[in-house]
Amino acid sequence: MSQSVVEVTAKDLQGPGVVACPNPKMELWSSHPKVYVDLSHEGEGRCPYCGTVYRLKAGEKLPSGH
Repeated sequence: MSQSVVEVTAKDLQGPGVVACPNPKMELWSSHPKVYVDLSHEGEGRCPYCGTVYRLKAGEKLPSGH
């Protein structure tokens, strides 16, 4: 199975350091339940359902603070 990698920017975040999967750009966007993938650990996270890796684009920073 080939691994899909999606690069995201800070403006793509849908919460404090998270992105939603599946995302609207995916061909089968409704293929599994919506989950939030945490990027706060080293700027990368993997969807537990489809294995898509979400990676913060080079030079982008996660918002700081709570």
